[in-house]
Amino acid sequence: MEINDYLVMAMFASFIALLLSGYPVTYCLAGTSILFTGIGYFSDQYLGTVTGLDFNYFGLAVTRIYKTMTNWVLISLPMFIFMGLMLDRSGIAERLMISAQELFGKVRGGLAVTVMFIGVLLAASTGIIGASVVLLGLLSIPAMLKQGYRKTLALGTVASAGTLGILIPPSIMLVVMGDQLSVSVGDLFLGALLPGLILAFFYIVYLIVFCYLNPEAAPLSPDRRPISFRVVFDVVKRVIPPLFLILSVLGSIFAGIATVTEASGVGALMATALAIAYKKFNFSVLKEVLYSTYNTTAYIFGILIGATCFALVLRGLGGDELVERLLMSLPFGNYGIIAFILFVVFLLGFFLDWIEITLIVLPLVAPVVGNLDIAINGYGVVSSPEIVWFIILVAVTLQTSFLTPPVGFALFYLKGIAPPGIRLGHIYKGVIPFIIIQLLSLFAIALFPQLVLWLPALVYG
Repeated sequence: MEINDYLVMAMFASFIALLLSGYPVTYCLAGTSILFTGIGYFSDQYLGTVTGLDFNYFGLAVTRIYKTMTNWVLISLPMFIFMGLMLDRSGIAERLMISAQELFGKVRGGLAVTVMFIGVLLAASTGIIGASVVLLGLLSIPAMLKQGYRKTLALGTVASAGTLGILIPPSIMLVVMGDQLSVSVGDLFLGALLPGLILAFFYIVYLIVFCYLNPEAAPLSPDRRPISFRVVFDVVKRVIPPLFLILSVLGSIFAGIATVTEASGVGALMATALAIAYKKFNFSVLKEVLYSTYNTTAYIFGILIGATCFALVLRGLGGDELVERLLMSLPFGNYGIIAFILFVVFLLGFFLDWIEITLIVLPLVAPVVGNLDIAINGYGVVSSPEIVWFIILVAVTLQTSFLTPPVGFALFYLKGIAPPGIRLGHIYKGVIPFIIIQLLSLFAIALFPQLVLWLPALVYG
């Protein structure tokens, strides 16, 4: 091994050590980059090594940061965040929950199905896991427990429904992934739509079957009105606004009318219009939403800047080549290497947020996947079909890791807003069936890449 290989491993070890010490991720990334640029420079000057690092890398880092901050695609991030937060304040989800309960009131497990249905709409409206899990938990957990639902069933339903936001577009994670790997975000949105809806469908099927076989886990409410035209009309009336928003944003992207950035602006404007229409808009609401948007955006872009510096120095040391050599030397076939990468991503998802994994790990492993001898049919219209398929596999894997005990992020979001008497053990037990469904879905996407590539090919072909 050369000096650069040792420096790469030491750089990773230093980053992990700083991260575990409790320092903010942005400082860990940027600080490690500065430290190892200095180590490489002094090593070359006084030890006679050739690391290739010098202080010109600081100038390169400034150039990279400038390009990042002026990236047209990334402008959509604060717009989508604003859209999701404004929808949260508009009360749309609460209105849907009340009316949809009436529609599914006479179905065994109807309230759980309602939560999953609202989760799909929130996922397609916000693209933010934390917001979806917290909102669904506050709205539905007290109602489910009051109706006599088993705690584990109620908590598992809310947690799994909330994590759909990472996969179903407009997912902000897919925006960042597409930018990092120079892949069309429109292709990723289309590729993720069918797997996300299939996953939600399997969730609902499981809930209906489980509640039918275990009626004591989901008792029917005695005060539900029979389904009538009035009930159906109320549900349809309250579903139309978010559906119109979703179709306006995603439809304009898929039809080629607007770019992702332009569509995000339309979504932010329409979310504000809905808040005004529902009389939920005032100066204090606007101030709160803007503050939360600035806070979340600054967090993401701070990590993005730190990761840009980290990746620049890591590549200068030959880190990408070292990772490729290590992966290609594994005694597995092509699909075995992909399975190993997904397993590593799954484990990292226990300790790192999706932002760090997307910005640090994904750019290192994606070129390896692109060089594997895998024939994925892009139908002649999807560019880099192997990378698009691989990104969706990573997205589903991260979604699974957010639900997996002991440190899944969605579990802690849920515990933070759960009523008294709810223990982490209840949440852990509740999510296990949904994790199994996610793993089966991941296996299906790996086995049938057409689940990802068929819709983009149909739309663009």
